[in-house]
Amino acid sequence: MGQLGVVVDVALQLVPLVVAVVLHELAHGYVALACGDTTAARAGRLSWNPLRHLDPIGSFLVPGVLALGAFATGTRPLLFGWARPVPIDPRRLRAPRRDMVLVALAGPACNLVLAVTAAALLAGLVRAPAALGPGAERLVGELLAVTIVVNCILGIFNLLPVPPLDGGRVLQAAMPRSVGRLLRSVDGVGMAVVVVLVVQTNVVSTLARPVIEWLLSWAG
Repeated sequence: MGQLGVVVDVALQLVPLVVAVVLHELAHGYVALACGDTTAARAGRLSWNPLRHLDPIGSFLVPGVLALGAFATGTRPLLFGWARPVPIDPRRLRAPRRDMVLVALAGPACNLVLAVTAAALLAGLVRAPAALGPGAERLVGELLAVTIVVNCILGIFNLLPVPPLDGGRVLQAAMPRSVGRLLRSVDGVGMAVVVVLVVQTNVVSTLARPVIEWLLSWAG
């Protein structure tokens, strides 16, 4: 791509990525609040300030390494990352098992809603390109397309049934309490499994690709 092209591409991906991970965590916090848990609110995590949610490793180190690798090789970057999880206390939820499922699903659901919204806006842009100038049309179109890709990957990735991902939390809530406690005790091992899945396999891209292609096709 060339180094200048990589810089532009990183910028186009970074904004949708930050928005996606911050809104993902806010969705968890607001659904928990609606279900009776005020932990995130009292911790000041129901804030729209992205700095309150960014994680040193997931929001800076991992995307930074990916961006530097792409810059050094002149290849198209694909940024990935995560924010600090909002604190949830299941004991404060009105119906802990049911509500933990709702809280866990809120993040991926938010990402999929963002992807569909971006596809609808992209469809409108395709059908009325004269609304923007040629340069702005291309920039906005790229930004919306990246928003679709980032949110599909983030939403589907988090639905994998591996603790500590959201799909793993749903699995914990659905299992008998003894099994749920066992799954919670291996969160650290689960994160190692997640890293292996992302680095060594294409399971996330395989699952996300049909959804991404369908949304882009619908948008025209």
